[in-house]
Amino acid sequence: MFHLIALVARFLRPADKAVDDSPAAILLQSADRRAGLDAHHAQELRAAASAWLSVVR
Repeated sequence: MFHLIALVARFLRPADKAVDDSPAAILLQSADRRAGLDAHHAQELRAAASAWLSVVR
C-alpha cells in the first residue's frame, strides 16, 4: 500500500528539470528515498553512483 502511495506522490510531484538527470544523480536520489527503509540497499546505490562517477571521470 505504501508503495502505491509513493508512486502516486511521485507522479503528482512537479517536475524539476533543474536537477541533473545523470545516472549518478538518479542513483543518489534513489538512495535518499531508500535510506529510511533499507539502509543496506541505500548504501549499495551510493556505491553504484560512486562507481559510475569514477568511470565517467
